Amino acid sequence: MADQKIGQLLDALGVTADLDHGDMVTDAHVTLKVVKANGDVSLVKAVSEALDWVTALGMLTAVLEIENGGYVNAADEEDDG
Repeated sequence: MADQKIGQLLDALGVTADLDHGDMVTDAHVTLKVVKANGDVSLVKAVSEALDWVTALGMLTAVLEIENGGYVNAADEEDDG
């Protein structure tokens, strides 16, 4: 198996992100569901070149919080209050 650039794959899947003008993306952690030629299904992890394991773990933990509905953006709360 060889490393491949995945930008075009993500584009083809319609992957988007909610970013504001001027936001600077510094790291990425991508989880891919892959169906192999024989029909087997697997997960593949891809990360940006400079992503260290501590930041990767923090990003994964934050995503779990967001997905489970436990994350509240303090800036959003201030807007509501």
